[in-house]
Amino acid sequence: QVQLVESGGGSVQAGDSLRLSCAVSGRAFSVYGMGWFRQAPGKEREFVAAISWSDGSPYYADSVKGRFTISRDKSEATVYLQMNSLKPEDTSAYYCASARAYRSGDLRSRREYDLWGQGIQVTVSS
Repeated sequence: QVQLVESGGGSVQAGDSLRLSCAVSGRAFSVYGMGWFRQAPGKEREFVAAISWSDGSPYYADSVKGRFTISRDKSEATVYLQMNSLKPEDTSAYYCASARAYRSGDLRSRREYDLWGQGIQVTVSS
């Protein structure tokens, strides 16, 4: 059974940095892309960042562009989200997601993703 295992969340002060990791565990499968989404209480799950698995092309939400960086290690089947200059409005549960190789659509859309992690909390205080 394939699972996405997230790590690296926590509580920080505004302006601090965190790095989230998401590792694919279980049997190997082909990936089209991987992404990070976040969801605050009472709000819709929103796109944060995504990366094409084949060529590493990144995609970012406007709210995080210039502060967050997504990367992947294909050999480790792991995707990272480096979050710098964190703001209180970044406080949320962050979810890793993977899109299987048969996909070909917009990685900024939740509909592209087949598998989701359990979520990890990031709290930024002012």
